[in-house]
Amino acid sequence: MSTAVSQANVLWFLPTHGDSRYLGTTTGGREVNFNYLRQIAQAADQLGYYGVLLPTGRSCEDSWVVASAVAPWTERLRYLVAVRPGLQSPSLAARMTATLDRVTNGRLLINVVTGGDPVENKGDGIFLDHDERYAVTREFLNVYSDLLEGKTVNVQGKHISIEDGRLLFQPVQSPRPPLYFGGSSDAGIDVAADTVDKYLTWGEPPAQVAEKVNRVKVAAQKRGRKLSFGIRLHVIVRETNEAAWRAAGELIQYVTDETIASAQKIFSRMDSVGQQRMAQLHGGRRDKLEISPNLWAGVGLVRGGAGTALVGDPQTVAARIREYQDIGVDTFILSGYPHLEEAYRFAELVFPLLSLQQSGGASKLRVNTGPFGETIANDFRPAKQAASS
Repeated sequence: MSTAVSQANVLWFLPTHGDSRYLGTTTGGREVNFNYLRQIAQAADQLGYYGVLLPTGRSCEDSWVVASAVAPWTERLRYLVAVRPGLQSPSLAARMTATLDRVTNGRLLINVVTGGDPVENKGDGIFLDHDERYAVTREFLNVYSDLLEGKTVNVQGKHISIEDGRLLFQPVQSPRPPLYFGGSSDAGIDVAADTVDKYLTWGEPPAQVAEKVNRVKVAAQKRGRKLSFGIRLHVIVRETNEAAWRAAGELIQYVTDETIASAQKIFSRMDSVGQQRMAQLHGGRRDKLEISPNLWAGVGLVRGGAGTALVGDPQTVAARIREYQDIGVDTFILSGYPHLEEAYRFAELVFPLLSLQQSGGASKLRVNTGPFGETIANDFRPAKQAASS
């Protein structure tokens, strides 16, 4: 039976850890304040993105506070916000989740983040090894989900103990907001198969993504469960392939070998299997960054987590997205530098080429319908230009 999906949910990214026109330098750096984040969110809402991802960790502004501040300025946009097993009690996280889901009228998505940097984890008071953190994640999610589904929880676990745990205010979404989760290790996949709704991967080549998707599907099927799948990618789209590849080169033109070496040293200390897989795609070298057709690993030279970008003209990038859809990926969490302009560029150039699953109440994106474009000579509207084949 085919796993291909015909429609996609496309999310954008709120860069609460910084934004710029270039990577690895202060050149082109942009102040990321509330007004800028609100601009990006409102652009994503108007353009028809399904939602936005807010990152988590000590390098970022707090995702819950930012989502709470920005959400009232948007109408349909969903917010993918992180819960952190081991950092939060599941009861507190459930109350926060129910509250934000209620005040946004059901526009909350939950990103379950176990954390893969031992140094950062210790700074947050977590001194558990890799597999123990996933054991905590499992116990956390069992309690958290039960609470959100209206159950009273009494549990004595290895890591979490709860007596008479319950919510007085339920979330809008039933039985709870959907749970998104990424974990490439055996322990991560085992937790995903039992507990979450959507499994996420970073942007690996299609063959590697297919192998991972199949592993997760088999593990879930053994539990009598079925998961959906998402992917996290950057995008560099221009009207021609040549312009797109030129933009990719310009994005890292100020990245020095010293910056790459220091970044890769930090990544090497992490016990995240997903981060290790990202680093293996480029090996810290900038001479062979196109690791698969139109999949470029340049971002990962200096950025942790998602380190690959789809690069090309609109038709090419849309075709690459459909390759992931053929594997069974239905959700694409995208970003581009700088995030405000690139949100517009991707939506205007690529959305018309995709079949999108719109969020509730959103109208289809309309392109080249009036008024569209600046009035010519203060007198007449520009004629609609036929799309090139």
